[in-house]
Amino acid sequence: MPTERITFPGHAGSQLAARLDLPDGPVLATALFAHCFTCSKDIPAARRIAARLAAMGIAVMRFDFTGLGHSEGEFANTTFTSNVQDLVAAAQYLNTRGLAPELLIGHSLGGAAVLRARADIPTIKGVVTLGAPFDPGHVSHHFDDALPEIQSKGAAEVCLGGRPFRIGKAFVDDISDVALGPAIADLKAALLVLHAPRDETVNIDNASQIFLAAKHPKSFVTLDDADHLITRQQDAEYAADVIAAWATRYIQLKPPAPPIGTPEGIVRVTEADPGGFLQDIQSGPDHHAVADEPVSYGGTNRGMSPYGFVSSGLGACTSMTIRMYARRKGWPLVGVSVDVSHNKVHAQDADSAARGKIDQFTRKIRLEGRLTEEQKQKLLEIADKCPVHRTLEASSQVETLLEDTLFTA
Repeated sequence: MPTERITFPGHAGSQLAARLDLPDGPVLATALFAHCFTCSKDIPAARRIAARLAAMGIAVMRFDFTGLGHSEGEFANTTFTSNVQDLVAAAQYLNTRGLAPELLIGHSLGGAAVLRARADIPTIKGVVTLGAPFDPGHVSHHFDDALPEIQSKGAAEVCLGGRPFRIGKAFVDDISDVALGPAIADLKAALLVLHAPRDETVNIDNASQIFLAAKHPKSFVTLDDADHLITRQQDAEYAADVIAAWATRYIQLKPPAPPIGTPEGIVRVTEADPGGFLQDIQSGPDHHAVADEPVSYGGTNRGMSPYGFVSSGLGACTSMTIRMYARRKGWPLVGVSVDVSHNKVHAQDADSAARGKIDQFTRKIRLEGRLTEEQKQKLLEIADKCPVHRTLEASSQVETLLEDTLFTA
C-alpha cells in the first residue's frame, strides 16, 4: 500500500500532518478518517481500516488534528468546533487533488466530529462512526477533577492516557453546547454505527441514540468485546471488513477495464500485517479474501494458506467443469463436492524420469443424483479437463517484474 506523507493548512492556518494511503492501482473513491480524542492518525485501528479500504481501491487520508501528533498548533486553543473545521479543511485539500471524499470515518470524538462535519462536505455519501459519543460533552469525564481549575483559570493540565495535555475553557464550553441530534437527523448520507457493548469509555447507549436519531439508510453493527480504542488486531480487522463491505453499497466503485490479455482482471495481493503474514487479496472491487499462515509457521491463521488457495482453485474449477458438462447433457446431477489435499511427494513415485520432490494434489469427488455408472465415469474423465487441472499439470511460466515505487512511507 503506497503511503504519501503530506501537510495541509488547518482551520487556523497551522500545517496539519497527514498520511494519504493509496491503492496500488487506480483510485476509485476517497475516504477521510478522524481519530479519537487526544489520539493520532497512526493508531492501529486507523492503519488497518485504511489498509483494507486501500486494497479495494479507496484512498484514505488520516490526519492529526491541530496540536496533536505531528501537526502544528496549540491543542489548548482547540475546540470540538475547530476539529470539525479541520475536517472540512482536509476535505478541501483533497478536492484540490481531484480526490473529493465520499466516505467519512470517525473514531470516538472523531465520530462525533464527522457527524457534524458532513453538512459542510457535500460530496459525502457515507458516514461511519466507531465508539462515538452522542453528546461530545461526554469526553469531559476524562478530566472531571480539573474542571473547577479550567473554569477558574481558563485552562489546566490533565493527564490522558499517560500523557499531559492542556485543556482550555473554550474546549469545555464548546463541547457542552454541542447538540448532534439535528445534524444526525439531517445527515443526508448513509450511516454505519459500530460500537462495542462493553465499551467502558463511551457507553453503547450513545450508539443507540445516534442510530435512533438518524434516518434510513442506516446500519448498526456490534464490535462484541472490543475495547474503546480497538487495539486488538482481530477487532480492527473485523471493523475494517465490515466498513469495506458496507461502503460498496453506497459508493460506486467502477474500476477501469482490465489490461489487454487479462480477461479476468488483476488479482492484487497487499501485505496487511508486516509483523506476520496476513495478506489482503482483492479481485476487482467486489471480491476480497485474506491469506495467512498457521500459527505454527508464524502466522495468525486468519485466512487460508497460499497452497490452500491453490487447492481451492482446483476444487472449484473441477466442480464447475463437472456441472457444466452434466447440465449440457441433461444428466440428473443433484450436487457436486470436491475434497482436495496437497502434499509433496518424491518425484520418482510419480515419474521415474523426474528427480527431487513434486507437488501432488489429490481430489476426492462426490457426485449426488441418480447417475448411471457410465455417467459417473464420464464425469470423472471430464474432471481431468478442468482448466486449472490442466494448468497445474502443464509447465507454467511465472514472470516477475519489479514495479517502481511511487510513494514511500
